Amino acid sequence: MSNPHKGRTGLDRVIHAAGYSWSGLCTAYRNESAFRQETVLAILLVPAAFWLGRSWVETALLAGSVLLVMIVELLNSAVEAAIDRISFELHDLSKLAKDFGSAAVMLALLLCGGIWAAALWQHLSA
Repeated sequence: MSNPHKGRTGLDRVIHAAGYSWSGLCTAYRNESAFRQETVLAILLVPAAFWLGRSWVETALLAGSVLLVMIVELLNSAVEAAIDRISFELHDLSKLAKDFGSAAVMLALLLCGGIWAAALWQHLSA
């Protein structure tokens, strides 16, 4: 059984995929306060990564860790939306899925914070 929504190929597929991605980013920004906060931080921190990073590797780690937080937040929001689509009823498995997503965001934030703290420490102590 083939998926009727998977018929696009080539440039047509790329154009539609980009539109869906943009729509997802806009929807996340409108509906998820955590994603809005992380977007503001990204607007500040990604350019700062180019100032703070002493090499392309450090710059990539600094900027990449910020983008990783946003990626994990989007995935967490996707899990929450899928769970809510099924039912708003309280259920142990729904709670488990949402808690796992939240834990993933927390770990991404801790990783990002650790990378930035280490880079700042190195930069300010030199």
